[in-house]
Amino acid sequence: MFVQKSSYENAIARYCDTPDTLELLRQHRPYLEAIPSLRRPDDSLILLPFPLVRLRESLSQRGLSGLDIRAGETVCLPCELGIIMCEPDWQVKVGVEIFILIHRPQEDFSDLLLRWRQTQVLLDRGYEWVMPYRYRHIYSEAAQRIFPLFVLFEETPQHIKRGLEGASLPYVVEPSPVQESEFEEELFSTESPTL
Repeated sequence: MFVQKSSYENAIARYCDTPDTLELLRQHRPYLEAIPSLRRPDDSLILLPFPLVRLRESLSQRGLSGLDIRAGETVCLPCELGIIMCEPDWQVKVGVEIFILIHRPQEDFSDLLLRWRQTQVLLDRGYEWVMPYRYRHIYSEAAQRIFPLFVLFEETPQHIKRGLEGASLPYVVEPSPVQESEFEEELFSTESPTL
């Protein structure tokens, strides 16, 4: 069974919203604990869909990825979402950065893992974020540490889950849209109490 494109697109759209991203991070406690203020998540998390970074050094790599990037060039990271932690009062970037990689339709384990590895390679030699206008005032240098979180679906093949477990990489499984619609039907099909 393959991941549906609509499931993938819905997941991207959902995680562009802070409350939904917060719920995602709740499923992996170490990442939740990295958030500077749970009382002020809108000021503590900067969400960057399909994030852009400007590399400080040239990068030339032969092999699978075939990268050839000049210093100062801007690249789009091969992940769906970058999460930057921000100190809410001082509005400065702190701590770790988390990269969300959502299992794409027709993507196999090696392709998914290579996207994370390519993200690591791109960020290894120094970078700065290309920040949206709203966050232009935030110092956007490289993080102390970067971490992945993989988002899988119920229809994701079992070998991908086993592979991520074997590589000690964290993942969460999205509920299937069928379960959500069944829950909504159940919620709205209850009879109204008679007065």
